[in-house]
Amino acid sequence: MTDPGPVSPRRRREVLDALRRGTVPAQGLDLLAVGLRPFESTLSDELTTVAGGGSVFKAVRGEYGSGKTFFARYLSELALRRGFAAAEVQISETETPLHRLETVYRRIVESLRTLSVPPSAFRSVLDSWLFTVESDVEESGEGSVASVDRVLEQRLTAVRNTTPAFAQALRAYRAAVSGADQLTADSLIAWLGGQPHVAAAAKRSAGIRGDLDHFGAMGALQGLLLVLRDAGHPGLVVVLDEVETLQRVRGDVRDKALNALRQLIDEMDAGRYPGLYLMITGTPAFFEGPSGLSRLPPLAQRLHADFTAERRFDNPRAVQIRLAGFTRGSLVELGVRVRDLYAEGSDHADRVRALVDDAYLGVLADAVAGSLGGSIGVAPRVFLKKLVGDVLDRVDQFEDFDPRQHYRLTVTDVELTATERATASSPLARVAEGPDDIDLEL
Repeated sequence: MTDPGPVSPRRRREVLDALRRGTVPAQGLDLLAVGLRPFESTLSDELTTVAGGGSVFKAVRGEYGSGKTFFARYLSELALRRGFAAAEVQISETETPLHRLETVYRRIVESLRTLSVPPSAFRSVLDSWLFTVESDVEESGEGSVASVDRVLEQRLTAVRNTTPAFAQALRAYRAAVSGADQLTADSLIAWLGGQPHVAAAAKRSAGIRGDLDHFGAMGALQGLLLVLRDAGHPGLVVVLDEVETLQRVRGDVRDKALNALRQLIDEMDAGRYPGLYLMITGTPAFFEGPSGLSRLPPLAQRLHADFTAERRFDNPRAVQIRLAGFTRGSLVELGVRVRDLYAEGSDHADRVRALVDDAYLGVLADAVAGSLGGSIGVAPRVFLKKLVGDVLDRVDQFEDFDPRQHYRLTVTDVELTATERATASSPLARVAEGPDDIDLEL
């Protein structure tokens, strides 16, 4: 992987804090990227395509623990560094059902971020875009409100044909900001972001009615892409994570969701979303099982990829790619990266590296896998959480702490996810003191 170079104390702290909590860091993923080299050049090329006005759809498959969320956030981080905006949406039956695209759009806006602005960056992007429009008008020698409105309409021509209310709301938002009417401006921002129950008075001021529906949300997404590009962002990466949850919903709801996904992909292919990189993640069961894509053959055909060859010959340019998941070797390599990252910010770097050496990282990796039924595939999250919070923190703080003598790995149900609990060899806590206590298949 590319050398990330010097790491700032803040960036190091944010990464380690996330690992200590057992979550995927929001940024700094290049510091942890293991096994992604085969995808690097393809991701870069695809982002270039999107920045040039194209669109890309990608499906990422992998079992739990294979790093799907990490991979998606790694892509987002690459995109953010190239000036893109990014959004991550967790698909769920109750909070964000895929067949309700107005809800998906709302979640995109809520999670929208840029390199310099955290979620939600929607208002910042919109204000930046309006400033750009007004600056362009002033440079042309025209500074009137009518001139700005005319340029607004010109910039929104493509969207106005499908969602004229989006252009009306933008115009009214600008007027509210110019008139220091903060309440109306806030209400219109909410409406543009797909929020329901916006004050009727604010909607009347813009000449719009109702909330964004399924079709209005798709037009609003076109408007968002246009606003982002004019504001200096070459594109938008949207990640729809955990689409395999569709397998747990009612059959009719699942069919609607799959059809909504097919519709979105077809519209991307038709060129209606220039500047959009859309990625979905799911388990192999979703892509191949009877409750997944196979329920909608046209969608299954669009996302089919041939995985009959050896994994090393997988095509990273295919519409569907698979993640190999972790092996013991790659888990230890990840541990080495985290150990070294920790040591670089520690006043006791030599002690950290000496007591948590590569051999001990192997012991810990085996112990964590043993506590989860011998499965390396679901071990990374727990391994990193234990490594940072239980081992490295203690070695750093206590001069006489030796993890080989004073630490005994304990994994309890309460700290595991449902999938990790299902994989564990026992519903009760299992203790592994070292490699001799673990039954490994050799």
